[in-house]
Amino acid sequence: MVISFQLWANDNEQKELRVLSWSGDETYLPRAGYPLDLELQYLQRYCQQHKLTLKQINVKDFEQLIPMLLAGKGDVISANLTITRDRKNKIAFTAPLLFTHEFLLMGKNSNDLKNAQQLNQREVAVQKGKSHLKTAQGLKKAYPNLSIRYIPADLSSEEIYDRLANGEYDLAIQDGNLLRSTLKYRDDVKISLQASGKRNIAWAVAPTNTELLKNLNTFLVQKKISKSAASVTAAKISQWKNIQQKNTIRFVMRNNLSSYYIWRGELLGFNYELAKQFAKEHNLRYEIVVAPDNAAMMDYLNQDKADIALGYLTPTEQRRQQGIDFSRPYHYASELLIGQSDEDPVLNISDLAGRTIHARRSSSYWQTAQELQKKVSDLSLKAVPETQETETIIENIANGDYDLTIADNHIVDMELTFRDDIQSFMSLGEPKPQSWAIKKGHQQLINKSNTFIKSHYRGLFYNVIYNKYFKNARRLDKHYNDYSEQKNTGTLSPYDKTVKKYAKKYQFDWRLMIAQMHQESRFNPKAKSMAGAKGLFQVMPKTAEELGIKDVTDPKSGIRAGIRYMDWVRQRMQHHNIQDDQLIWFTLASYNAGAGHVRDAIRLAKQKGWKENIWFNNVEKAMLLLSQRKYAAKARYGYVRGQEPVNYVRAIKRRFETYEHVVEKI
Repeated sequence: MVISFQLWANDNEQKELRVLSWSGDETYLPRAGYPLDLELQYLQRYCQQHKLTLKQINVKDFEQLIPMLLAGKGDVISANLTITRDRKNKIAFTAPLLFTHEFLLMGKNSNDLKNAQQLNQREVAVQKGKSHLKTAQGLKKAYPNLSIRYIPADLSSEEIYDRLANGEYDLAIQDGNLLRSTLKYRDDVKISLQASGKRNIAWAVAPTNTELLKNLNTFLVQKKISKSAASVTAAKISQWKNIQQKNTIRFVMRNNLSSYYIWRGELLGFNYELAKQFAKEHNLRYEIVVAPDNAAMMDYLNQDKADIALGYLTPTEQRRQQGIDFSRPYHYASELLIGQSDEDPVLNISDLAGRTIHARRSSSYWQTAQELQKKVSDLSLKAVPETQETETIIENIANGDYDLTIADNHIVDMELTFRDDIQSFMSLGEPKPQSWAIKKGHQQLINKSNTFIKSHYRGLFYNVIYNKYFKNARRLDKHYNDYSEQKNTGTLSPYDKTVKKYAKKYQFDWRLMIAQMHQESRFNPKAKSMAGAKGLFQVMPKTAEELGIKDVTDPKSGIRAGIRYMDWVRQRMQHHNIQDDQLIWFTLASYNAGAGHVRDAIRLAKQKGWKENIWFNNVEKAMLLLSQRKYAAKARYGYVRGQEPVNYVRAIKRRFETYEHVVEKI
């Protein structure tokens, strides 16, 4: 058992805090409540305060968290861990981070439990090592005919929900703080009876590590609300004071590619990163609330469901009349007229006669179009649903479903990194300011926002994240080698030998891995994506670290990381009873978009009556639907640019089929 803690190591030693986390659950897109990694964010702040490096160690089996802690393989457990008597006999807990209750959960079509007596003759599925097992055993004592079914410890919560929904499991137990977010996007499971009393959630350390326990508790006390402050009602204090007392600020935004989304398990977005930075600088927790449509963001402010709305909002008189105030501008955008790429140029506004502009009625684009109507005869204006993102409207332009639209230049720049089937005809007036929106009367919050924006606008932090999301770097999809050269030499890439080695080890067709590598990096080992993925297979640094690989920009290491990660993703996809000849396509889609988005698509395909174990023309169709608000709102992982994984898989398949005719498999 480890007694000393690395914080108090010699000055010439690496100071780090080793955090044990459970990897059985996955990153999801939080819609309400705290992000899933809230505990890690707090520990990151603790590390900053103590000049430590946080090293996250993901543990696949939940039951191994405590043994690994006691064996000295980590310093603290951060895993939504419930304080129980049995655990307290083994490990030491910090002061509670929060409290929750446990609830029984069942599939939507399951027979309801009208009272606890009806637990007799029912079956509850639980994982060993979790506090839910103790709860289930207590219920069985009270209701002897209740059956307990032990299920694999490495099943994620989402997989348990799936099995409840399809009737494989009768009942399960889940923490209320997690269910709150779950029921925001899933309607195929439902909460039943409360299964436990109050449960405290805390961090855990080895019982001998008293110094670390003391420091963590001191850190937590600094974050707590004093009783005297808590006694002051929110009605008598400013919104900013209320935020400080709750130690939480709520941002409302849209789940789209320019604000807030999830990619390969990472939460991303320009507005999301600004929100995080604001919370960090004010030492606050943050909640991300996702609005169902653009108009609802203003409603959420007025209904006190959020404190700040972030969504490239142009201050307008109409919005001010709704009771909304605005910060100083944090962004300026030129509104551009958008049409299909193969159209003739629109040289002046008179060319718009007989055309139709499509826009959301609540957007500033609508007002711009109305002004154009005053100058151009026979120009039509058609309202699209408020749930349609600007990106979706542009997609409809490209498909020919809509005629014209108006979009901000930064959104168009971002779109042009993915597509070449649209064009900008002209700029419509001078750049317009865009601000943070806040309910009227909250002047102190506006002042804090203005100070933050003033200190960062066009500064280093701002410019880095702006370029990360909006810099126009058109994707060039050119063949690395000419087909004839490949045929003559039998060489597909500069790295064939290394790819063959690892493809054979993990039982992949090496030509398919070459096709994937080309799609990821164009064979450039120094390639880096906007989200930070690196190397020939564009592996995220965190993923590489978990695989034990340090430098993925080294060709050999990058190839090993990419193919090992493909094998890991494939193993996860095998849980879904996918046809053998289809497994590779699901694996590639998961590699590109994340396993969560693919599982959402599988579930949606089943609901649509399509074959959920076949990718092409079935699950890929569902993946495309997840770009639409109607479907993304009911998906655990939220919005995904469905066209990306669909194109990704098809492009690799086409290239692989070409390679099959060029060189032999062995």
